[in-house]
Amino acid sequence: MRGADIDQAVAIIAEHLDRALSLADLEGKLLAYSAHHATADRVRTNFVLSKVVPPDVSDWQLSHGIATAVRPVPVPANAELEMLGRVCVPLLARGFRVGYLWVLQLDDELEPDAILQELRGIRRELDSLAELLLDRTNADSAGRRANESQFLAACSGDRDALVSVGGWPGVHGRGPWRLAMLVDRGTNARRNPAESILLHRLSALQTTLGIDAVLFSAGTETQAVLLLHDVIDGFDGSEVLRRFGLEVARRGGQPPAPVLLGLSEPFSDLRRLPGAYAEARSAVQAAWVDAQLGPLVSFRATGVYQFLAVEGRDVVPTESALFSELRDLDHNGELLPVLELLYDKNGSVAEVAEQLHLHRTSIYNRLRRIRSLIGVDPLGGQARLELHLALKAERWAGRPRL
Repeated sequence: MRGADIDQAVAIIAEHLDRALSLADLEGKLLAYSAHHATADRVRTNFVLSKVVPPDVSDWQLSHGIATAVRPVPVPANAELEMLGRVCVPLLARGFRVGYLWVLQLDDELEPDAILQELRGIRRELDSLAELLLDRTNADSAGRRANESQFLAACSGDRDALVSVGGWPGVHGRGPWRLAMLVDRGTNARRNPAESILLHRLSALQTTLGIDAVLFSAGTETQAVLLLHDVIDGFDGSEVLRRFGLEVARRGGQPPAPVLLGLSEPFSDLRRLPGAYAEARSAVQAAWVDAQLGPLVSFRATGVYQFLAVEGRDVVPTESALFSELRDLDHNGELLPVLELLYDKNGSVAEVAEQLHLHRTSIYNRLRRIRSLIGVDPLGGQARLELHLALKAERWAGRPRL
């Protein structure tokens, strides 16, 4: 992101408010300021010149609770510091603080009420500025790492982390939620875990800028995780897939790889977060092993993989006598693929023939061969259930361990 973007955003807000503004990062360093305004005090002038907030001014500002505030905070004038009254606007994005916008009161203003009223009308502009700062934020900063670690701990079932995440301003009261998991199929080609984590964190952030349904994102060595609100109305999964693939390729310096997205079921109680994490993971694993599901899969659309994904359950395809026998006898690997696709297509020989570029007669001939080899009709009730489950269990065994 270019610094000019931030300067332009500050200029737009200054035009709306017709007041002197300055923008600082979390350490008190100057990021941008509005053009000259009739109202200025010694603190603003020195800040613009030195680019940093001196300790005495910082102490005065912090004493009014700006470090933990989630709404605009009036900071009274301080004659000793030669400082006019001003309002601090904490800028928050995706559940964490990214900076502070300072709005000066006019010389003849004794109270900040007018500023507080004016700020209500530019919420969208303030949110856009926060998003720009989010993109600028160092993805390896201590605060960022702490937030993401806490979120991922909550996904893993840590009770204290769940309580903390539930209290985040960007999350509290925003339910129902869904969890999404993004995986690029080129992940296994990267050998450096630290680089993979950073790549997924940065790519997830950049991918979801401007998508209001995304409340928070985090990255791990193998995937990115998104906390969503109002997924039906505000989340374009296809666009997220496209952006994420481009970001991973651009930042990772590698050819674009297919990207998969798994969605959990909606949940209204954040204590369900670990369960939703498992659902999103199962959905993306199912998409990985079974191309018939497509690149964007919700947990409820994964069919039998919901059964296979239950923790502690390990269905082994060789436990099916019919499957073991047929696999051993399918020397050219041309019978099982036809059978699986026929099951997936609800027995439509025409669809199977079209997808495999075969004549229908070839499909019927292979079905006859299967009947002859195993001694039962593969389309009959119990045999069909056993073989279809065994075929999916074999796929599931090849899933990525996320």
